[in-house]
Amino acid sequence: MKINRRWWIAAGAVALVVQPAMAAQDAATAYPSKPVRWIVPFTPGASNDITARIFAQKMSEATGQQFVIDNRAGAGGSIGAQVAAEAAPDGYTLLHANPGPSVNNVIMRRKSPYQISDFAPVFFMGYTPLLILANPKFPANNGRELLNYAKANPGKLTWASSGNGSSLHIGLALFGAATGLDIVHVPYKGTAPAITDVLSGRVDVMHTTVVSAEAQIKSGRVKVLAVAAPQRQAVLPNVPTLLEEGIKNAEATVWFGVQVQVKTPRPIINKLNARMNQIMAMPDVQARLDQLGLVKVGGTPEEFGAFIKTEADKLSMLIKTKRVEMME
Repeated sequence: MKINRRWWIAAGAVALVVQPAMAAQDAATAYPSKPVRWIVPFTPGASNDITARIFAQKMSEATGQQFVIDNRAGAGGSIGAQVAAEAAPDGYTLLHANPGPSVNNVIMRRKSPYQISDFAPVFFMGYTPLLILANPKFPANNGRELLNYAKANPGKLTWASSGNGSSLHIGLALFGAATGLDIVHVPYKGTAPAITDVLSGRVDVMHTTVVSAEAQIKSGRVKVLAVAAPQRQAVLPNVPTLLEEGIKNAEATVWFGVQVQVKTPRPIINKLNARMNQIMAMPDVQARLDQLGLVKVGGTPEEFGAFIKTEADKLSMLIKTKRVEMME
């Protein structure tokens, strides 16, 4: 029987398309078949680490495979992010996404070892509004008084952050852009040393999250001047927002999510996303995230990707208006 040569060529082309797709689906069906590394590009104990561990534990319980937290701190999160960007695209290395390593460090550095496009979005956990903290002896007690103090003392207000390009740095830049104030930025290598110097009065104020300063707030060793969000925080119902104090466009958050190497098969991304949405809906997880002051989001990978783009555009505007400077 004579078979048309064109038929063989067409059949071969179809096979070239179908076989990789089938292989990706088979890999997703078996996933995970071994431990999964979850890179947190920061030190243990802060909000990034805590949120990652909540989901990693539940993922381990749900899948029967260990989701192991790997803290790879340094360079504002870039060290851990680079490890994730260079990992095999098989779903066995996750990056705990955060504004610093996932957006800020890439856009603000003249030379970044990786790009935003090196990652695929998986799941948007949510965000926590930043608070503005001060030493109890600092003269201002709310956002309006802080603004008045800064205006009366031009160039003297010192504002700590966890490092250049961090979410806390961007929060400061947004506050400065909204108010037109001249503020002295004091970057630290992490949130903990920044809080320590605010406690001692060495630095005036800083942004941070509820979870990062929970102990200091409860003990009264720091005071919360304002919440940099449109609504008050349920865990701090008596603290007004900057908006309530008449300060617009200064909202700032730290957000958390999961990303993978961009070439990871889509069926694996979908499986991770579905499982994490299920975990997000668990009552005990909801309660714990509420305690951390996290505004829960969830949703699709596409929705998370759109949010990341918005964050990148916002930072690009701050650079364009010279509210933040490029880093080497």
